[in-house]
Amino acid sequence: MNERLKKIKGELSALNLDGLLIQNPVNRKYISGFSGSAGILFISKNSSILFTDFRYIEQAKNQAPDFKIINHTIRGLYKELNEVIQKEGIKTLGFESESVTFNEYKQYEKNLFVSMVPTLKIVEKLRAIKDEHEITLIREAARIADQAFAHILSFLKEGITEKDIALELEYFMKKNGASDLSFSTIVASGVFSALPHAVPTGKKLEKGDFVVMDFGCIYEGYCSDMTRTVVIGKPSSKHREIYETVLTAQKLALEAITPFVKGKEIDKVAREYITNKGYGEYFGHGLGHSVGMEVHENPRFSFNEENVIEPGTVITVEPGIYIPEFGGVRIEDLVVVREQGIENLTISPKDLIEA
Repeated sequence: MNERLKKIKGELSALNLDGLLIQNPVNRKYISGFSGSAGILFISKNSSILFTDFRYIEQAKNQAPDFKIINHTIRGLYKELNEVIQKEGIKTLGFESESVTFNEYKQYEKNLFVSMVPTLKIVEKLRAIKDEHEITLIREAARIADQAFAHILSFLKEGITEKDIALELEYFMKKNGASDLSFSTIVASGVFSALPHAVPTGKKLEKGDFVVMDFGCIYEGYCSDMTRTVVIGKPSSKHREIYETVLTAQKLALEAITPFVKGKEIDKVAREYITNKGYGEYFGHGLGHSVGMEVHENPRFSFNEENVIEPGTVITVEPGIYIPEFGGVRIEDLVVVREQGIENLTISPKDLIEA
């Protein structure tokens, strides 16, 4: 039995549950290894079962060796679940309250002979701390993204569109080992760079544009995330001031990261520096978020994050300043929190690049 499954089984008693259903696709894969698009895990003290349909039976057998595979195509999911529930005397069955729709919950309540109990982030709490194998995969995803940034620098010039840049980044990452993108690539230039989550457009790069590029890829199921900002042509004093403010704020935050510090304390370091420089109102998002099988996980670096950041957390550090009608800057690294500080997985240069 894998260690993740053991931990979940160990949580059942503490939660006063006889069993637990896991149907969030990411959580399901994390616990069982099964990557199919349809399936529900049933976990109790005595059983580990993956219910799926005919399409995925052989895949499930190969990917989820710790689970008994039950095909619910003929009899239906509820009949198969009820048989297990009655056989094991299950009285309380947990479900993932953030993943189950209201309609699904009502169907469970109507069709299952058991008391349904909502649970919150049981698997996500396990996922927050990465083991060394997971970190190795994230490190490779970050390496591919770093290579993509080095590649794109020779591609940047006046007249190239934001869409062209995004497509080139995406093509390069997939050609060099990525299975997919972590999220939709952000390329924003000129006044659009003041939009933190801008969508690439047909706008062409012009002299005096900040160009924000926020991108990442998936490698063997794990994500990377990085942002770099460059300027087209010679930067003005305003360009330099804004860029250096963001860069210094990021460096201070990186230096402040130690294990078991609350996330809000690290956010405060960068936010206070940017505020003291007169740009506080232009930094409106959190400093960072954890990254793993999903690109946005918890815990976070934000002004209201009370949780401490434990060793094994992989998290972004990404301060930004966004000036309407002028442009914006964001610089983002992906780091592993270690017992004695951090390991920075993002190695691309951070001095202001003139493209």
